[in-house]
Amino acid sequence: MMGAGEVMIALIVIGLPVITIFYGFHRFFKFREKKLEIEAMKAAESAAQYASRSTELEQRVRVLEQIVTDSGAQTAAQIEALRPQRLSAERTNDDAAA
Repeated sequence: MMGAGEVMIALIVIGLPVITIFYGFHRFFKFREKKLEIEAMKAAESAAQYASRSTELEQRVRVLEQIVTDSGAQTAAQIEALRPQRLSAERTNDDAAA
């Protein structure tokens, strides 16, 4: 039979490494969880950017479809109506860049 001292030594020899290993795994999985949360946030931001870009492209396609399906006189008038807006927007962008 084992005495009380031998039992304590056995618990220390077996228990301490087991506790250390479990603590290491715990820290590792916490780190992985945090890393996955950060990646999920980045993915959500990218999805939002793609969604806004696709909305912008859909609007441009609608304008092009309208231009193609309208009569020639209406199309020319609409193009001319858009020109001052584009020129002022380009000037504003150029001023902001400088």
